[in-house]
Parts: sequence; C-alpha cells; structure tokens
Amino acid sequence: MATTAPNVVDGDCGGTPPSRAGGHTWCIHYCPIGSTEESKDFISIYLVLEDTTADVVSAHVTFSLLDQQGNPVPSHTLTTPLLKFSLQGTLPKGLGYNSFIRRDDLERSGHLKDDCFAIGVHVVVTKEAIPSSITVPPSDMHLHYGDLLSSEERYATDVEFLVGGETFAAHRLVLAARSPVFMVELFGPMKESTTVNKIQIFDMEAQVFRVLLKFIYIDMLPEMDQEDEAAMAQHLLVAADKYGLHRLKMICVEILSNHIDANSVATILVLADKHHCYGLREACIDFLNSSAILSAIVNTSDFQYLIQSCPDILEDISFNIVARQLERAIFLSENQEGQINSVEIGIRS
Repeated sequence: MATTAPNVVDGDCGGTPPSRAGGHTWCIHYCPIGSTEESKDFISIYLVLEDTTADVVSAHVTFSLLDQQGNPVPSHTLTTPLLKFSLQGTLPKGLGYNSFIRRDDLERSGHLKDDCFAIGVHVVVTKEAIPSSITVPPSDMHLHYGDLLSSEERYATDVEFLVGGETFAAHRLVLAARSPVFMVELFGPMKESTTVNKIQIFDMEAQVFRVLLKFIYIDMLPEMDQEDEAAMAQHLLVAADKYGLHRLKMICVEILSNHIDANSVATILVLADKHHCYGLREACIDFLNSSAILSAIVNTSDFQYLIQSCPDILEDISFNIVARQLERAIFLSENQEGQINSVEIGIRS
C-alpha cells in the first residue's frame, strides 16, 4: 500500500482527456512503472489541474482501485488531506501518489482483467469559507445561578443561615465550590452541626450577607450609588477575607482605593492593615503624606482609633513625612538656595 503523504506530479506520465469536476478542469496522470527511482516497482497516479485560471484551487482527492463491479477496493483507496493546486506561483498543479500500488500486488489482486484495470478519482473542491453572520451570545450562566438563588421555589436548597434576624437559604455545593471556608464548614469534620440547624452568623449584617451570597452565585456586585458602594465595600472586604473570596476582596480594594478622602482614609487604612491589603494600605499612607491633610484629621476620633488599633502605622506615616520633608529640603537647597522652613506636626498617641 502506498504512503499517505501526497507527492507532486513527477516523471513522464500519460494523461487522460480533460474532465470537469467542481467547476474546474482536471486530468489524471498515470505512470505504469513509477515516476521516480524509488517508485519503479509501483504504479504512480496524480490529479492535475488543467484550468487557465491563476486562482488557487483547494480540494480533497480520493484515489481508488476499482474491482470488476466498479466498486472501490478499501485496501487500495487513499484520500488526501486538503490540497492546494495552482498553475502559477510555487504551488503544484498536480498532486497524487508516487507509490499508489505495487505492480505485483495488482497482478495478484484479481482486479486486473485483460491487462486492464480501473481507477476512480473522486474530487471534492472546497470553496473559500463565507464569513458567518451568526453571533454567539455571551455567557449567561451567572443569570441561571442567580435565578437558582432568588427563585421563590428555592430549588434544592439544603442549608440555611440566620443573619441579623433574617434567614437565607442556599446550596451547599455552590458555597463550597466558591469558598474554601464554606467547603470546610459544610463538608468538613463539623458538617453534622450544619445539617440540622440554621448556621448563625453574628459578625455580619443581613444586607451585607445578602450581597455576599449574591456575589457567590453570580460573581458580580449589584448596582449601587457611589456612597452606598463605598460603605458596602468596607463590610464586604471583611466578609471576603473571612470566607476566602479573593476576587471579591480585590473588587472591594479597587472600590475603596477610589474613595479615599479626609473623611474615610483612617477607616480604610485600618481595614487595609487588618486584612492584609498592602496596595490599599500604601495608597492611604501616600494620601496622608500631605501635611495639610494630616493636620486636618489628626485630632479626629477616627484617626485616634487608627493609631490605637494599628500602632505600627504611625511609624510608617512618620517615616513618609520625614522622607518627604527631606526630599523637599534637598530640592530647595539645590535649586533655590533659600531658607528652609520646618513644618511641625503633632500626633498624640
């Protein structure tokens, strides 16, 4: 049997009269003693494009030895991969098989009669693909999961939470798949306590847990105005850290980083420090580098709570202020040679 890699037409082969197939003109070239030294014991067969067009023609070609009834012989049938024919350029005008069938195999096959045999060539011309006008819709999986949670029927819910006097029904598998903490709580050694009683959560408000649960199911936050969004992000940051929801935590960090001002910086800085949000922590400290801002908030109750809750932050703030004043002093001395005025900021701990 011949190899399955097609060859370029080669050697001095006889050709059949032209025939039309797939809108193009072809002929079959046949070499009874092979077309190369390596194929001298074989019969070579090729399909050759005879068109006058300069276009590239792509086609699949099947070469088959036919039996006495005109049916393809499976053991001597070869189908090419997609071939490209052309009368110009570097592409070949003819392709086929140098070693289609050994002559002695043909003689023993019973398909040779009166020194004649038949070969069938089936050509399938592939037209250039037409761009599809079909638009694949975006994924709506989150909508289905959201319906699973919000439906009044509560399809197959198997766990309940009691938060702030409100009861929330949910699905154990969904919670466990999204949160490593829920995985341990609902399927770990203590799971028996969650199968008969409602799970009580004491350190979270009901409205926060509702948004948290919605995020677990649909992976997004509901629409909120900016003020509510910033307040909710503070609570959700704590909840996300508690339940190992990294994406939600980063969403909250992004929201809070866009809401740093003199009224919120102390509270946000405490959250960032306690929940290891280092980028948010640095953003808050950078905001406090301004002596005017620091002077404005240093005597507020929020700032006093900050330095009592996170005393290490005071050192970072002081270091940044000193570094900033030192840079300013060097700049003034090198560029203005003027007198440097000191800025005193008092921080009571």
